[in-house]
Amino acid sequence: MGKFTPRKHNKVEILRPQCNLETVRDGRGGIFTWIPDEPLVEFNMLYFQPGKTRGFHYHPHFIEYSLVSSGSGVLVTREHPNDKESESFIHLSKGICIRTEINVFHTIYAITEMTIIAMLTKRWDHSDPPIVRIDE
Repeated sequence: MGKFTPRKHNKVEILRPQCNLETVRDGRGGIFTWIPDEPLVEFNMLYFQPGKTRGFHYHPHFIEYSLVSSGSGVLVTREHPNDKESESFIHLSKGICIRTEINVFHTIYAITEMTIIAMLTKRWDHSDPPIVRIDE
């Protein structure tokens, strides 16, 4: 298997998967594996539509891992809630997995229809509040 090497991007890591190359070489397709740094206790399937956004927000109680299963878009983060000058982005497409720290201001803009599996380090319903929205 290949070596796991995360890329840091403004408190968001892009996770590179390991791959059992034998599963590619023998024609079965491929098996890719991401290893999270902490235990995951919940996962959710999120659907995104182009031109729509859930708005900038942050999660005060859990780290969020996001694995794009289809489509493309951008994750946009900010250093400060309403400071567009501090924005940075990560292009998202099928197979990209990111890890977003607690209290990171972020949103996703879909370019095409997208499906993302979000995995959390604390259950949504056990977080008070699970999300804090930021007015733009």
